[in-house]
Amino acid sequence: MASTAGGCGGGTTASSRGREGYTGGHGAQPRIYALTQQEAQESPDVIASIISLCNSPVTALFDSGASHSFISENVVQKLTLLVYPLDDVLNVVLPTGTTISVMSCVNIEITIKDRIFPSKLIIIPITEFDVILGMDWLSLYRVVIDCLEQKVKVRIPGSSDVVYYGQGSLLDAKADSIELQSVPVVKEYADVFPEDLPGLPPNREVKFSIELVPETGPISKAPYRIATAELLELKTQIQEMLDKKYIHPSKSPWGAPVLFVKKKDGSLRMCIDFRELNRVTVKNKYPLPRIDDLFDQLQGASVFSKIDLRSRYYQLKVKEENIPKTAFRTRYGHYEYLVMPFGLTNAPAIFMDLINRVSQSYLDRFVIVFIDDILIYSKSPEEHTQHLHLVLQKLREKQLYAKFSKCEFWLSSV
Repeated sequence: MASTAGGCGGGTTASSRGREGYTGGHGAQPRIYALTQQEAQESPDVIASIISLCNSPVTALFDSGASHSFISENVVQKLTLLVYPLDDVLNVVLPTGTTISVMSCVNIEITIKDRIFPSKLIIIPITEFDVILGMDWLSLYRVVIDCLEQKVKVRIPGSSDVVYYGQGSLLDAKADSIELQSVPVVKEYADVFPEDLPGLPPNREVKFSIELVPETGPISKAPYRIATAELLELKTQIQEMLDKKYIHPSKSPWGAPVLFVKKKDGSLRMCIDFRELNRVTVKNKYPLPRIDDLFDQLQGASVFSKIDLRSRYYQLKVKEENIPKTAFRTRYGHYEYLVMPFGLTNAPAIFMDLINRVSQSYLDRFVIVFIDDILIYSKSPEEHTQHLHLVLQKLREKQLYAKFSKCEFWLSSV
């Protein structure tokens, strides 16, 4: 599996051996005990909580029934983490008894109460949790799970223990199990939740820019070989982006190669290998909020909604003078992006800057923003009704669109 660009450090090239000790065919077969929120609630030896990855809050399951530790494919893509291939294909047994084959992992730092824990996590297609911390991680850091008190204790030699409390039920309702028209307030804003983006985004107060390190010249790489079965998909996806005006033909001296990544539903995602461009890009220092500061804002809140913006990369235009740098080369032509493409090192920070500007008057009052996620928090259902109206109306005015199936509304906890 090809490694993707980005990650906490962003833009460096992945080693071919990133996860020593996780090889297929050796030792006990990896297993996961709980995979869904319902299973976690019914399981006696797991605790669900929120931890920090790259300054991002993520849902985590401390699971002593899992032999290994795992991370969601969605989180890897969202945080543009560096991906490393496993030495061998690893077969993982799910709670359903089915077995899946996995081939890649990430090296990442997990932060719990300001303590950093270097971790290696296997990438699997999970959706209801972002991270599962199994016995390999629990043993390494001498973790004690107290399920009665919903408490996790990490014993650190020569230092005080780190004690962390679970959050109970993290989820009361899933948007993909209900109809939009049945959700109070949300049903009045169906246009904010389209099935697909309507096309090229409007001009916004922020545009995506690419600043290069001094004395950098254009970089162009020959196209990768693509399997015959993928050629039709390549032609189809290029045409779709041309039709939506996300790309147009290019004469740029820049040119990155294209590869395909299989999504969890079996379909293929066309990705541009921007590692060389990321390597010579000046990294954006836009400040990401501290996790503990975010949680402080939630004190006293009892009703929550989480809005996930659809295809965030395509909702922001590229600054005109930077468009040639996004060029990519294929068997069917040379193209460049008019909208922010997936895989560029500064994309998450710049998009968060945009959403913070859009939400400026609501921040730290009843809204928290992290990259493309908007969390609305209120002290009562009546207050939450007002807050939802304000946020959804703002998204409508700014022509920013959300994906209903990934949103959650009227939660009692987060």
